[in-house]
Parts: sequence; structure tokens; C-alpha cells
Amino acid sequence: MPVGSDVRGHVREASSPAVDMTRCADQLRSEGVELVAGSVTDLAGVTRGKYVPVRRVEAFVRSGMGVSPSWSVFCVDSGIAFTPTIGVAGDLRIRIDPHDLRVIDDGIAWAPGSLHDQYGQPAPLCPRSLLAAVETRAAERGLSAKLGAELECTMLTVDGTHASTDPWSPYGMRTSLQHSAFLVDLVRTAERAGLNFEQVHTEYGHDQLEVSLPPQSPVAAADAVILARIVIGRVAARHDLKISFSPVPFDGEAGNGAHLHLSLADSEGPLLSGGDGPYGIRPAGASAIAGVIETLPELLGVYAGSALSAARLKPGNWAGATACWGLENREAAVRFVAATPGNPHGANAELKLVDPTANPYLAAAAFLGSALRGIDHAAELPAEVPEDPRKSDGAPAPLATEQPAVIDALQSSPVAAELLGAAIVEGLVAVRRYEIDTFGAGPLAQTCEALRLAWSC
Repeated sequence: MPVGSDVRGHVREASSPAVDMTRCADQLRSEGVELVAGSVTDLAGVTRGKYVPVRRVEAFVRSGMGVSPSWSVFCVDSGIAFTPTIGVAGDLRIRIDPHDLRVIDDGIAWAPGSLHDQYGQPAPLCPRSLLAAVETRAAERGLSAKLGAELECTMLTVDGTHASTDPWSPYGMRTSLQHSAFLVDLVRTAERAGLNFEQVHTEYGHDQLEVSLPPQSPVAAADAVILARIVIGRVAARHDLKISFSPVPFDGEAGNGAHLHLSLADSEGPLLSGGDGPYGIRPAGASAIAGVIETLPELLGVYAGSALSAARLKPGNWAGATACWGLENREAAVRFVAATPGNPHGANAELKLVDPTANPYLAAAAFLGSALRGIDHAAELPAEVPEDPRKSDGAPAPLATEQPAVIDALQSSPVAAELLGAAIVEGLVAVRRYEIDTFGAGPLAQTCEALRLAWSC
């Protein structure tokens, strides 16, 4: 939080000035803040946090709040997936950056936390630090990366059923205006928190809502995903609603995605436009997309590896169930968005198969990391699939999405080890295997009900 500004801060650049923590605390109090929260998102995709009184905000910044390494392998049902290297011993610290503080509710400010060891070094289990390192690697290659996100969720009553019983009209004015007070409060609260929604609308699924977030640097974009989920949940509570970020809240109904959009540029301009390739894609941009596509079978456990992910990730669901790409193709895993007058942010590649069970920092690190890997290896862009892959000659088969196969592929993947590190792969595999053991044999409807609020903030 830059001294003298409001507390709606931003992710700190390397050159940002130090913060006078006394002035920081005073400024927070002037905003009515009594508690400061710092959160981390674990490998199961659940966001967890600790709070301190405003007078202790400096300790949260300088030394951090202690947490067991087992926080990283907490599971969706509160189980713990201990591993050979993650047990009951040890300690990590959640540290926040005062530049990132935002007011999220009456009396409460929040900042995203990063996990550090006792000596102040980023912990190998910290997804946010991992993403920051990938962002740095891109910069060292002379590349700037931007990520944007689209978040889908489902509105519920306080008892966890559908928020409305009337017939649903996808994108309908009637269905959206029925929730107008909630939507107005949502936008007002988001803007107070420094969160800029580009678009808000009711979606295809019954009681489904989507918000779009603008492109930012990768860490800032992942932070914004967590902040958006927190804000949506808090505003919903004020309107006697709950919010589900489950990929399949109700068996047989529409699922929720968490799509990511990536653009890259070098000193000559964007990599995904201005060239001689299809739709203006430059050679390095083509290799970036190819790198994402060729690693999807190994990294699917990062993007959509939960006990409910396979139920959403099916052909015909517009979830990107096939490892291919195509211009504005919503059935392709990578939907290419060209640079046109109707696209003010420029060309980008949307990874559609990401769902809300993914840790957004890990998903962004895998997405950007696989794109950089594709550039480094001069990967060849496969032929475009211009329509529904089920109707396109030569299109690949849909991805294998059943959780056991997805997690086996992740565990044995040299690409995952290269991009994410051994500690994170070990922990992520343990968490998802716990889900297989706990939920794998049960009826889908029962798992949907049990996990409907598991990823809510």
C-alpha cells in the first residue's frame, strides 16, 4: 500500500518504495479496518487465511504468521494428505505485502499471502512464489505476459439449493434483474476493493453468474481471481445467498469454469498478432500455443484434477475437452481470440478447460510455463480445428479426464516436475489421490452435494 494512497493497493513492483508501517496501520484504521487477513490457496484449490489486529500488521509483513507445512495438503473435506516429506513437523510463514492490502468487508482488509521458510525465503510449496518465478523467467527472455480470467459460479440459497425456482433464461434480462440489488452491491464492493470487473452477467446454467477480469501481470491476475471470489462470497452473504465455485454444483446441470486468457509480447510487439501465420500469429506465438496444447495431458491434473472435474470436462459442454485450438472455438481446449476491432485487449489464447478447483497460481504457472517451454523448444503448432472436434476430420480424441488417469499422468510427468517442482507435484498428487480414495466410488450426485461449497470463499 503506497503511503498516502488508499488501501486498494496493487501488486508491488520491484522498485516500489518501502512502506511506513505506522502510517499503514493508521491509514487502515481511518478506513474502519480492525482486522487484517492474509490468505494462501492450497493445492486442493481452497483458500485459507489468518487474521491479525491492525496493530500487528507490521508483523504480518516482516515475519509473517506461522502455519504448518500440512496447510499445503489440506483436502476439500478437511482431511490431510500427508506425504513422505510433509508431516506434522516444521513451520512456514504467511507473509503479506502492504502494497496489496484491500478493504474487502466492513472492518476487514485483505492481502494475498506467500509462503516463506523461517529464514524469509520462498517455500518450495508456495504456488504464488512459483508463479512469480515463471513471470520473472518470461521477463528474462524479453517477454511480457498478461493474464485475464473469467470466473463462473452458481448462486444458492442459504441452505445450499438453487437461488431461484423460476424457469431460467440464459443471459436473460429477467433472470439478471431479479438479482439486480446483489449485482449492484457486487460491483460497488469490488470497486472499493480495487477490483475492476470488465463484465458481469448471468450465464447459461441455472442461477449461474460470470465475471470477467482484465488482463494484468500473471501474479496480479491470480491475486485478482482470489479477491474476486472473496468479494463475490461476501456480497452474496449480505443478500442471503451463498456462492458455489464447484465445477459441477448439481449433477446433470451446467458446470463452472475458471478460464484463463494469455497474451505475450516482445520488443517487436505481440506474439499472437502482426505476423505471417494464421490470424497473424508470429512463429514464437505459434510455438507458445503449441507448447500449451502438447502438455495438456500431463498438466490436466493442475487445471482440472478434482473429484468433480471430469463431470464438467466433457465434449458438448463448451469446456474445452479436446487438446486442440481454433479461432473462437469454444469446444477446443485453446480458444484463439484474434486481434480485431471487437477485441480491445488484442490477440490472446484462452485456456478453457481450467475449473475453479485449480489453484489459480498453479494454473497460471503451468499455462505460462508451458507456453515458454513451447517457445524454447520451437514447438510446431498443430493444424487448427475450426469447428466442433466431434465433427472435424483429423481432430484429436477428447482428453482422458477420469481423475485416476489424470493424476497418474501428472505424477509421472517430467514436464510437471520441470514447471512446478517436485514438492508441489508430490503435494498435489497426494491431495487429489485422497479425493479419489474418499469420493471416487460414490454416486456423482452425492459428491456434488458434499463438495458444493468446498471452493467457496
